[in-house]
Amino acid sequence: MVLVSGAICSGKSALVDQLREKHAATVVKTKDLILRKLPRTKIERKALQKAGEKLDKSDGGEWVAEALQREIEATSIEQTPKGLYVVDSVRIPGQINAIRTAYGADVFHIHVTADPAVLKQRYLDRARNEDAGVEYEALKKNKTERDIGQLAALADVVVDTDRCTAGAVLVRATALLDLYPRGGEKLVDVLIGGQYGSEGKGNIVGHIATEYDLLVRVGGPNAGHQVFAEPKPEKYYHLPSGTKRAPNARLLLGPGAVINPKKLLDELAEHSIDRDRLTIDAQAMIISDEDIEEEERLFGNISSTAQGVGVASARKLTGRSDYKSGEKLFLAKDCEDLKPFIGSARKVLADAFVNGHRILLEGTQGTSLSVHHGQYPHVTTRDTTVAGCLADAGIAPSNVRRVIMVCRTFPIRVGGPSGPMENEVDMEEIHVRSGIPLDPLKVAERTTTTNRPRRIAEFDWEQFKDSVQLNGPTDIALTFVDYFGIENREAFRFEQLTNETIRFVEEVERVAGRPVSLLSTNFGWRNVIDRRAW
Repeated sequence: MVLVSGAICSGKSALVDQLREKHAATVVKTKDLILRKLPRTKIERKALQKAGEKLDKSDGGEWVAEALQREIEATSIEQTPKGLYVVDSVRIPGQINAIRTAYGADVFHIHVTADPAVLKQRYLDRARNEDAGVEYEALKKNKTERDIGQLAALADVVVDTDRCTAGAVLVRATALLDLYPRGGEKLVDVLIGGQYGSEGKGNIVGHIATEYDLLVRVGGPNAGHQVFAEPKPEKYYHLPSGTKRAPNARLLLGPGAVINPKKLLDELAEHSIDRDRLTIDAQAMIISDEDIEEEERLFGNISSTAQGVGVASARKLTGRSDYKSGEKLFLAKDCEDLKPFIGSARKVLADAFVNGHRILLEGTQGTSLSVHHGQYPHVTTRDTTVAGCLADAGIAPSNVRRVIMVCRTFPIRVGGPSGPMENEVDMEEIHVRSGIPLDPLKVAERTTTTNRPRRIAEFDWEQFKDSVQLNGPTDIALTFVDYFGIENREAFRFEQLTNETIRFVEEVERVAGRPVSLLSTNFGWRNVIDRRAW
């Protein structure tokens, strides 16, 4: 869904016509929507402006989203083969917000602008029926038209059409929509945590998930990921975090996954996942009730989540003779409740590679919790780095296109004796620095799986550099940037962030030698600033 805004003669029509011609977009004109709602309106600009303002006044602009939905329902696949719709044009923030609420991450807003003198000359040079006999200055007196420039602050991209050709405008729009074909055979992107877990990985996955055909997750239910949704956030303990954001993507739990069958079945029911969509590799490990009891007994002194993942993982390594006896439940293929979902990860991945499908592999926890590379004994029971995640999924490194390492501005560890962390602060300090109210901070900073309070600390540059070395990321995703200032929650583009935040990002890029491509500003709709150039 592409929303186009801009002043009269800013180049909206040229962009819209090219999107229709080059990308088979279905164009929905708000002029036509006005005429359907108020059929007695004269087809001339001043009358259309007046009618539009009347409709906007009635519901704050929501009428556009409602009329747009009816237009979409009336079109066929043949009419819109790429599923691309262009709205020409949006005029007030209320219209934009209503469409974003309805369609979420599928909405892209392009604002076109030009020097006022150029706009006036373009108007004088053209002739349209709806503008006949109307002076440019008269049209500019309209309040909506006067305020149209304010929509630039809400846009995903702002294009000065007097500084580039119509073709260049199309290029920028096409890149924003990711409509350019991507070459090569590297089809896998890997997303991992760069610190101690709880970096906000689910939030980033929720933003990018719609770009993928297959979503893969490894690890176990000791790591819960959250994605914003209404009326309450979506929580995922086994399933990939993009499960609902990308409803057409297939789902895969790799052979290195560790599964609590009851908890997974509850999760499948909650998110309405059927057997045709999810594949569980036959060799994934099953958690038993005894595993959970044993973990609670053994690992309370290191703040383990005690979900049974560690004991089950150890049993997979040490219990091979027991498995042959058939006395204990080990693998997913032996669990009667999971049999409808059992398959081969290698086959699912091979089919995806053959068909050129994009794959997102989502890791859990964080690099410094790796059993090999973390601060032993305060670690988890698997390798949480990129290499470990690839091994758990059964994906070769040569298939990897991008590695996204997610880091918080202020790293956390679960409360209690969970291990060392440099330069700890408290929530009161974050409250004072950021301006975020203290009570919501305390509520937010509790673990997803066990609801424990978290410890929090200053950004650890040494730990960060180690994680970069271990994972070799191509991109950094930086989360909780509102902790540098609550005003960052109102930033929709990089340059709208506070100066302190921009300086911090620049230093992260300097230390990492990689770009900060994604920044999470809040936990809500449209909460990620996307700077990727993929």
